[in-house]
Amino acid sequence: MRIILAPMEGLADVHLRRLITAQGSYDWVVSEFVRVVDRPYPDRVLHNICPELQQGGRTASGTPVRVQLLGNHLESMASNAQRAVQLGSYGIDINFGCPSKTVNRSMGGAVLLKEPDTLFRVVSAVRAALPKSVVVSAKMRLGFDDTALMLDNAAAIEAAGANELTVHARTKLQGYAPPAHWDELGKIRAHIKIPLIANGDICTVDDYHRCVAAAGTVDVMLGRGAVKLPTLANQIRANQSIEAQWSSIIPLLNSFWQDISLVLPPRDCVGRVKQWVNYLRQLHPEAETLWRSIREEKSSQNMNTLLAAMIH
Repeated sequence: MRIILAPMEGLADVHLRRLITAQGSYDWVVSEFVRVVDRPYPDRVLHNICPELQQGGRTASGTPVRVQLLGNHLESMASNAQRAVQLGSYGIDINFGCPSKTVNRSMGGAVLLKEPDTLFRVVSAVRAALPKSVVVSAKMRLGFDDTALMLDNAAAIEAAGANELTVHARTKLQGYAPPAHWDELGKIRAHIKIPLIANGDICTVDDYHRCVAAAGTVDVMLGRGAVKLPTLANQIRANQSIEAQWSSIIPLLNSFWQDISLVLPPRDCVGRVKQWVNYLRQLHPEAETLWRSIREEKSSQNMNTLLAAMIH
């Protein structure tokens, strides 16, 4: 069993990655994507997306971090992959799953699922640029509008030399709407020989077992389920569902607030806390109470007072 923390653009930044991986049980984490254009980036761009590169390519608790690249410019994807690995990235992941309209208009992310040949060329370029010992992975969805090219896309990624494939069990059109279609992952598992990592709607230990049964793989990538329940990976490994105590979440929220307050503008800090609490309230009744008190809050000072009051 391998458990990976998913890349979640605008949500799982370095601060949340630090807190969630500190709870343990993750084999690695994938960074938010670096949007590659037609040139190699200076190191500061890679460091901005993945600050862990400045600490040996690992989170503070020692979990390896894999840089994710998004784009279709072959030379630039290759050169930026090389530099990311030189800076300490634990392999390279390629994003073929982002559903953002802005990204898709620029021929990046899920829109490339319409073109299996393009997937092949992008993965091939990155694979050829790196030593064989460096893992190249890709993350895709079941398709763009439908699943018609699902198996072709998976086969193209494998044929291009990827070491493993993560699949979010929805199409781009389905976005994040429930349910995740784990049964489709089973079809992909039967079609490729490289390891398959299942992703989508794994929020409980029971979800994990149902996904594994349908997908035919024990390897999973946890996304929003881990944001709602930071100990989810531990529970899956122990095969034991434990109701999270709000008292264990409070220190994490406070640590998150202290962390982001050092580097983000006050208004952004308030917004980030609201964002996380909005996810937490889906599992924790106490978070619902907190949400009601902060959802209209704009003052950093007031937010700091509210969070400090929870500690005492």
